[in-house]
Amino acid sequence: MIRINLLGQTRPKATKQSVPLENGLSIILGIAAIVIAGVVLFTMYLSQKKQLDDTNATIAQLRAEKASLQQVKQEVDRFEDQKRALQTQIDVIEGLQKNRTSAQELLQMVANTVVRVDQLWLTSLDRKGDALSIGGEAGNINSVANFMTQLKRSGYFDKIEIQEAKEDDVVKSVTTYGFTMTASVAQTPTTQTPQAQTKPTAAATPPPAPAAKGRS
Repeated sequence: MIRINLLGQTRPKATKQSVPLENGLSIILGIAAIVIAGVVLFTMYLSQKKQLDDTNATIAQLRAEKASLQQVKQEVDRFEDQKRALQTQIDVIEGLQKNRTSAQELLQMVANTVVRVDQLWLTSLDRKGDALSIGGEAGNINSVANFMTQLKRSGYFDKIEIQEAKEDDVVKSVTTYGFTMTASVAQTPTTQTPQAQTKPTAAATPPPAPAAKGRS
């Protein structure tokens, strides 16, 4: 398109407005600050993301270890249950063995005491814990007293007390005395002394065999 100037005047040229230097520098600094802030934020984001990824990996590893340890714990608990069951069986067996050995030892000590007393034999022997109830027959009262003395000297018994001793007719035509007594098994049995292993002394020796009933 052709334009015609009818006024005959020269058209003035447009002038360029200059931008102040301070404004340009501010704009540049603002852009630089934005870029730097973006870089810093992006770096921080990458660092935080890496830490988060590492934390998640650690959590996953710990969970796997926890599951493994849980299985190990279950195995340990199972072994502990088996151990307790076996220990219970061992305790029962040891208890039975101890009681058997203790009973054998008790009977042996009583038998060793009885053989050192003349004209006396036992008819019953009951044990409840450490308490003993002893019953028997004797040819005379001195035999009962001698038996009590031998029990005490053995070191295996204490708290020996006579409960009853009276004449009876267990053996026809012969005077006998039935007796019952109590004793306790000593907590710390002492070793027998040589005197306790010898035959009764003259003072403890029973008198001759009793006469038949009806003899004056």
